[in-house]
Amino acid sequence: MEIILLQDVSKLGLKDDIVNVKEGYGRNFLIPRGFAIAATPSAKKMHSENLKQRAHKEEQIKIAAQEIAAKLADINLVVGAKTSSSGKIFGSVNTIQIAEALKEKGFEIDRKNITLPEDQIKEIGNYKALIKLHREVKVEVGFEIIAE
Repeated sequence: MEIILLQDVSKLGLKDDIVNVKEGYGRNFLIPRGFAIAATPSAKKMHSENLKQRAHKEEQIKIAAQEIAAKLADINLVVGAKTSSSGKIFGSVNTIQIAEALKEKGFEIDRKNITLPEDQIKEIGNYKALIKLHREVKVEVGFEIIAE
């Protein structure tokens, strides 16, 4: 069964992709939940027209994301954390703290778009976080954890 995805579905595809799935998966899961629509000839025609109209807007968004990525590449963040005398952090540093540090620098980034290298950062030191600004634009930002 051929379907058009209305939103990103993990391990299947991104929004506006046309993919083939098994009949039951499409009819019983994706379509009723609003993740996809059946790819009929008329739906494909509407889909292609919508893509043409959105192409210009998407290009402008991508250019803006690339400009932000260029600014972010030069930034080093400093995140304070309570530590023991041996340098271990009480708790851990997470994406919320990175998002707040970016906000202080003037960048409004959603914490869901930030990926840390390890599950939990528990020691003082220098690390890098991956920030997804657009489907095709990602940037690594360095940050240092210091004792408060």
